[in-house]
Amino acid sequence: MSTSIATKTYEPCPPRAVAFLGLGVMGHAMAGHLAVAGHRVTVYNRTARKAEAFCAEFAGSRCAATPALAAAGADLVFSCVGNDNDLRSVTLGDNGAFAGMQAGAVFVDHTTASADVARELAAKAQARGLHFIDAPVSGGEAGAKNGVLTVMCGGDAAVFERMKPVAMAFSRAVTLMGPSGAGQLTKMVNQICVAGVVQGLAEAIAFGQQAGLDMTQVLEVIGKGAAQSWQMDNRGKTMAEGRFDFGFAVDWMRKDLGLVLDESQRNGARLPVTALIDQFYADVQAMGGGRWDTSSLIKRLK
Repeated sequence: MSTSIATKTYEPCPPRAVAFLGLGVMGHAMAGHLAVAGHRVTVYNRTARKAEAFCAEFAGSRCAATPALAAAGADLVFSCVGNDNDLRSVTLGDNGAFAGMQAGAVFVDHTTASADVARELAAKAQARGLHFIDAPVSGGEAGAKNGVLTVMCGGDAAVFERMKPVAMAFSRAVTLMGPSGAGQLTKMVNQICVAGVVQGLAEAIAFGQQAGLDMTQVLEVIGKGAAQSWQMDNRGKTMAEGRFDFGFAVDWMRKDLGLVLDESQRNGARLPVTALIDQFYADVQAMGGGRWDTSSLIKRLK
């Protein structure tokens, strides 16, 4: 068993030929769970040495030089890349995955991207006789390593049922939220919630410290009441200690909140608090904290 992912009991699923495009912090672990669960995995990464390292770690997996070659013969092609343009680069063109996929194959995208690009690629996939599911995830690096991500999907229901058992290798919940784009819109809702909770927690901890309270004790007490949250349980103590090296980076959150705010311009939603917190994250970036995790909002209050 590889040391880069946690041991997990996998739900029974017939082995499938799958490809995984993008072996960053999230993708490496997700693809690793697919391999350990018994699927035949071919990987592609823009930096080839990461693909080579993956194949050295997970016996039986294969590396491919292009997304098209990785996708050739795969029943499902998964991706987890950086943004809309990265996603287009691994799907479209002569070397893109769509060019290599067999008719009826399913492309499952775990990138946090725009709902527009999800709909665009779903239409282009359909024109080629392929299927596309937008499937952003929540749970961060720890969730990927432990194989307990939450996956929110947009696409056709029958196609979703084909991909769900395979995606459960790295997930604890895989849910269809609606048609193409609905997965990305759901992830936007998630990020709005996270941003608000983290800012509230940052202000609370900074206030308590300024008041001279023992914040370890305070968080233990209020964590048993209505103020409890995942962020409090997992980041409260480390925020109080000034440690911010726990995965999801400020740079990534700003990218996500940019998607949220762009979508709100289109649909007319009013997001005054989210827009303000986005600017607070810009302050953290200006402090040199672009790679700190999102709980570093407290730094601008010090």
